[in-house]
Amino acid sequence: MKRRFAMLALPASLAGCGSILPAQTYAPRTDWPLDPAPPPAQPVQADDKIILVRSLTAGPGMDKRGLQTLQQNGSLHVGYYNRWAADPADAATAALAAWLAATGAFRAVVQSGSTLTPNYIVEGSFNELAADLAAGQARASITLVISAQAGLATTPVAQQLILGTAPLTGHSAPDLVAAQRAALSQALARATTAILRFA
Repeated sequence: MKRRFAMLALPASLAGCGSILPAQTYAPRTDWPLDPAPPPAQPVQADDKIILVRSLTAGPGMDKRGLQTLQQNGSLHVGYYNRWAADPADAATAALAAWLAATGAFRAVVQSGSTLTPNYIVEGSFNELAADLAAGQARASITLVISAQAGLATTPVAQQLILGTAPLTGHSAPDLVAAQRAALSQALARATTAILRFA
């Protein structure tokens, strides 16, 4: 009889324990756009050259959309609740094409799938986009390969590692996003200058 009473009392005691568990707060995900605006567009010049911007390949770890933060202890944190709205390499490719188009130096700036025959081809990899807490800055890194095309012949003319940095003003998600966007903007400005020099 005592055993049966103990078994009946067990669910009641568990229910009482469940009532004192703290309620968990729902934390929604935030998708941040990664679309640094190019400088004001310039009129297209007389040059009739066409440039093809191929999709940048994602470097190690850059296939993740979560915001990346290098912690003080050297570990890399990839955000779950804060992430980019698009894959960083895809966003960087679209941004690079937009920045080149804004220069007005080419008759057309096209991406993969275009039927136009390019005079120059830009490709490479998107290596890094992260906030380094210990250094107090965000970094963006792109490796570019620039080639000239004449008929069916393609000749590499330059390969360059492009770096961009921007200071961190805080450790909140908006601070990390703003700094990484600014770092990418600097990298895109330097990439555009390099491409114009060789193309």
